[in-house]
Amino acid sequence: MISKKAKYALKALKVLAEQYGKGPVLISFIAEKEKIPKKFLEAILLDLRNNGILQSQKGKGGGYLLRIPPEEVKFSKVLRIIDGPIAPTLCVSLYFYGKCEDCVDEVSCSLRLVMEKWRDANLAVLDQTTLKDLLTAQHPGLI
Repeated sequence: MISKKAKYALKALKVLAEQYGKGPVLISFIAEKEKIPKKFLEAILLDLRNNGILQSQKGKGGGYLLRIPPEEVKFSKVLRIIDGPIAPTLCVSLYFYGKCEDCVDEVSCSLRLVMEKWRDANLAVLDQTTLKDLLTAQHPGLI
């Protein structure tokens, strides 16, 4: 399950994708539109800015905007920024690898093989889904 923080991040990014090319969007606008607590949203947007997805502008007419086009922002990247590893166990994580403390031999571990399949199935969806997909989804209220 993704965290509430990740869900809020995707909701905020959907608003920013809708406004792509129209200039900065105020945090208060996003918070009100998506019913996200403003202080929580500020921290989320800062994480996304610090990881290259967003840029911010200060002053009158300031706010946040996407740094890259919506079709280039993959769900997998957003979820890794906000929630960390997508893999169910660290031993199969592509970006956050860690050895299992109780594992004697990763090569022959049957549990690891199942966890790799799980990871790959999730990534097949998350790597191919972008913010643009949120805008073209046929099911209103997708997020």
